[in-house]
Amino acid sequence: MTTIFKNRFSIILVLLLLASFGSLGQSVVQINDQVPHHVFALGEIEQLEDTSGNLKLEDILKPGLDQKFVKNKINTPKIFHLNSTYWFKIKIEYLPQSKESWFLEFFDQTIDDINLYAPDGKGKYAHFRFGAQYKFDQRMYGHKNFLVNLDNTRTGIGTYYIRVKSSQAASVLIVLRNVRWFVHYAIDEYLVFGLFYGMIAVFGFYNLLMFIAIRQKQYLYYVLYNLSIGLYEMCVDGIAFQYLWPDYPGWNQYAYGIFLFSSSIFGLFFTINFLYLKSKAPGIYKAILGLVVLRTLFFLCCLYNHNLFTYKLVEVVPLITALAAGIYIWRIGFKPARFFVIGYSFLLLGFIVKLLVLLNVSWLPYGPITHYSLSFCFVIEMILVSFAIGDNIRGLRKKKDRAQKRMIHQLQINEKLQDTLNKELTSLVDERTKEVRDKAATIEKQNEEISLMNAMLEKDNQELHENIEKVTRARVMSHEVDFAEFSKIYPDRDTCFKYLSELKWANGYTCRKCGNTHHLSGFLPFSRRCTKCGYDESVIAYTIFQNSRIPINKAFYMLFLVYTTKGKISSHKLSQLLLIRQSTCWSYNSKMQKILEERKKDLKNAGEGGWSKLIIES
Repeated sequence: MTTIFKNRFSIILVLLLLASFGSLGQSVVQINDQVPHHVFALGEIEQLEDTSGNLKLEDILKPGLDQKFVKNKINTPKIFHLNSTYWFKIKIEYLPQSKESWFLEFFDQTIDDINLYAPDGKGKYAHFRFGAQYKFDQRMYGHKNFLVNLDNTRTGIGTYYIRVKSSQAASVLIVLRNVRWFVHYAIDEYLVFGLFYGMIAVFGFYNLLMFIAIRQKQYLYYVLYNLSIGLYEMCVDGIAFQYLWPDYPGWNQYAYGIFLFSSSIFGLFFTINFLYLKSKAPGIYKAILGLVVLRTLFFLCCLYNHNLFTYKLVEVVPLITALAAGIYIWRIGFKPARFFVIGYSFLLLGFIVKLLVLLNVSWLPYGPITHYSLSFCFVIEMILVSFAIGDNIRGLRKKKDRAQKRMIHQLQINEKLQDTLNKELTSLVDERTKEVRDKAATIEKQNEEISLMNAMLEKDNQELHENIEKVTRARVMSHEVDFAEFSKIYPDRDTCFKYLSELKWANGYTCRKCGNTHHLSGFLPFSRRCTKCGYDESVIAYTIFQNSRIPINKAFYMLFLVYTTKGKISSHKLSQLLLIRQSTCWSYNSKMQKILEERKKDLKNAGEGGWSKLIIES
């Protein structure tokens, strides 16, 4: 009897020890149709940090390394050391009789490279590779998160190994789900995304219309701010990679940082313009401009080192600065700032919740509300800021209405004064009108007399001018005058060309090529171009001045001197008078004397105008 008791006691002791060791081991997650959704946490997931990054599955399966896996100490495993590779291990107990299809889902779509090794039941492992560094169409399912099918056709417990490498801090949140639950959740999630991005689009379009109507820069900045927030949220949620740039994983790695920077900058510019900081708070205005410069410099550093994009908490500084500016402007009496302050307070609350999630605070439960807390706060902030903008517009409208009322009242007073003045002035105007009419009649009569006298004087002046011109020309042409006095009649080329055209075509124009009598203006001044054959005849063509290389007015004067002296003037004298080389004067003098000799009979008794008969060649 004692022996039996001792044996039973030994068996119970062994069972208790085994149970205690089992409680210290890794927890196994059981597939259960009654639990369609399960998040691996704490004792259900173990991890191993590979600082070298060289370990392979064969190394991990060795007993020495497999025993080095340690339990996760926080709800959601984190990747803190970016230079290390992390291995995670989970255990799943299969349920072949389950009516559902199951798969594993990885929530953090920013992880660069994930290698999942799933047991195939034959002592080997199936390898699945996915991550943010691969194109979107390489995923097993077209979903923003990473999904892997789970083979639930066998019994027993399967140990899964997951190798994770990321260039930025990430959460290794692994979820076991059945397809029915996932489809329901995914539809609701994408519906919420659609509502969120739709609200951003509506707010952005509304403020764009306000900018077009009012032309105030604050609306344009708010449109760009909302657009940047929307693109940033799409990057963080994985929607941008799925729908906007699925073939550019490299760009997707840091696109969120660019849109986060633009949202910060446009948010600060919106704060400056909406709160009128330049006039209401110059000190805060300058501080925000300095903050814009510093944030831009940090952004340039991020472009050089993309790892700096992970320091998202720097955005708390612009947010707190804008919130402080709003509080100050509210306190000094700008009422629309109250909605601005409340909206940015919610945004700050969202940042705080997001920070607590990143720090894995134990008392803060992880779920959709905490995961999307910042997005919810963005929506609240957009609504409240829209209220602030509307309140500002109402304030401006009230000011405008008050100004219009004052203007209308003043116009009414002015109208009464105007009526009184009009009545007083009407009598004076009537009296003055009679006087003015009488004087106007007298002045009109005098104007008629003056106009008649002016017409007579104009006629006399014209006749006098013509007589003076004729006398001057006659005096010049009948005496030996110097070049300066001669130039009064022929001062420049156009005057000479005009005289030549009148002399050359005194009897009308006839084309020397085709005999046509119709012409248009030619290329050179006073030249004529035939309308039929297009021949352009220069005014000096077929004259004694053709091919002349000296100024035309000097050539005129030389011909005049040769004619008036009857060819007796020397080339030396011509050179002194015209300031032209003697050899040139001798050449032209010889030509002119020859023509003078040939036309001696025609020039007899020609008088003062005889020199013009030498111009046209026979």
